Amino acid sequence: MTSPAYDANNIFAKILKGEIPSYRIYEDEHTVAFMDVMPQAPGHTLVLPKSPSRNLLDADPSVLPNLITTVQKVAVAIQEAFDADGVYIAQFNEPAAGQTVFHLHFHIIPRHEGIALKPHSGKMEDGTVLAENAKKIIEALR
Repeated sequence: MTSPAYDANNIFAKILKGEIPSYRIYEDEHTVAFMDVMPQAPGHTLVLPKSPSRNLLDADPSVLPNLITTVQKVAVAIQEAFDADGVYIAQFNEPAAGQTVFHLHFHIIPRHEGIALKPHSGKMEDGTVLAENAKKIIEALR
């Protein structure tokens, strides 16, 4: 089964092009990480490749080493920044699996024992909160 073609106007592609603002916490030649605007927990971050890929199933394999390296680096910083007991890392492929934005991305969510995740709803987090959480992660990356 072949995936539909990559849509160069998806919301993450627009963020990468600077057409939509984001709270970026990390960027290098190949990848970018920014705050999820509808976080399931404080510190919920997205990591994606700069190259166009609908999801993991159609990604150029040469993109993956840099991507997973950034996922690891950001996850370590998030765990430290939020004094988390663990880190949940998720990646969805196609609508049946829960993918809603069709640009390859990983969710990194700090977890604390006994605290449930909030639903990934349509309610956007306050920008001040996102900026403060981004600052914590950026500090931990240093």
